[in-house]
Amino acid sequence: FKMSAMLETPELPAVFDGVKLAAVAAVLYVIVRCLNLKSPTARQLFEHIFKRSWIGLKKLISSWKDIVVYIPPLIWGKSGHIQTALYGKMGRVRSPHPYGLRKYLTMPDGATATFDLFEPQSEHCIGEDVTMVICPGIANHSEKQYIRTFVDYAQKNGYRCAVLNHLGALPTIELTSPRMFTYGCTWEFAAMVNYIKKTYPQTQLVVVGFSLGGNIVCKYLGENQANQERVLCCVSVCQGYSALRAQETFMQWDQCRRFYNFLMADNMKKIILSHRQVLFGDNMKKPQNLSDADLSRLYTATSLMQIDDNVMRKFHGYNSLKEYYEEESCLHYLHRIYVPLLLVNAADDPLVHESLLSIPRALSEKRENVMHVLPLHGGHLGFFEGSVLFPEPLTWMDKLVVQYANAICQWEKTKSHCSDVEQAVSGQE
Repeated sequence: FKMSAMLETPELPAVFDGVKLAAVAAVLYVIVRCLNLKSPTARQLFEHIFKRSWIGLKKLISSWKDIVVYIPPLIWGKSGHIQTALYGKMGRVRSPHPYGLRKYLTMPDGATATFDLFEPQSEHCIGEDVTMVICPGIANHSEKQYIRTFVDYAQKNGYRCAVLNHLGALPTIELTSPRMFTYGCTWEFAAMVNYIKKTYPQTQLVVVGFSLGGNIVCKYLGENQANQERVLCCVSVCQGYSALRAQETFMQWDQCRRFYNFLMADNMKKIILSHRQVLFGDNMKKPQNLSDADLSRLYTATSLMQIDDNVMRKFHGYNSLKEYYEEESCLHYLHRIYVPLLLVNAADDPLVHESLLSIPRALSEKRENVMHVLPLHGGHLGFFEGSVLFPEPLTWMDKLVVQYANAICQWEKTKSHCSDVEQAVSGQE
């Protein structure tokens, strides 16, 4: 009788309801933390505005920055991981299909560089011929959806676009020499730019690089001041600036970087192995220090650093991974860039550790031609926009790059017009 009375007590359902309530609260807490919903929707941070002799451009940028404000999607947009995952999985949604012509360039070592050329679809805002020379992210090319979306938007704003296809990245293009793209090799990008300069002698250039491409374009401009001739400005989005400083953070589990590292390494392995015959076959031209043992180590590699050490650095004869990262990073070339330079990063980018952001921040404080833009959200090359759930095809990043380029073009035309007026007045005197 006592036992049945205990079973009939109403306290157990109350306890059970409390457990359910606690479980629901725990799930909600995890969701709020994972989606970063407590983070405020704030304007992007402009670390630096041009000063002194750049006062005319400062006025243009000041009015422009009040218009271009990044507001991420309400529910998931404040999570850098979701932004990065969406970019990595689908690039963009409902991306357009701009039509371009593929160009082939033979390099001195026998490699075949390719790039796609897209003509403008409207007149440029200043009525001039302007070409965007674009370098995509790691293992990317002109057929990637985020590149197609950006190119279509740039075309509609009057820009001709030339997009480099990283050596070995296009599955339909075979390697013609035992070499692939590397972290900082500028040979193919330089060949593309030289082709554009020769084919369109009146055009001016806007240099754009995404992720790894940002490192390449900045290194290219800083390698030789002649490379900056006819360049109006340069834009780098989501790069890490120093591979040597980044390698330690890329092996950490903080922000799941080690997991991202594994996924990117797996993709690189697939690309390298698809070219295994050219790279590791009986080829007299292949690097002497690249052996069959390196191919065996490639199969077991779980990080980009292992792949870089066993394969990538050997294409250019570096003796160590440290030397490779030191020489191939744009860090030592940034101070040699004298054209307007826009460096864009996201504070919640899971691939770029916050310690690396001190590089563009310090540079923008010292150099009057450098601007660092750091929104709180956006992930790695995400920057999706949209009201609640579904992102729009065009991103904040696409609009930012094009509108910055427009501001620079307008500023350059204003300078040129003022110079012509001064010359006319002095001639009359």
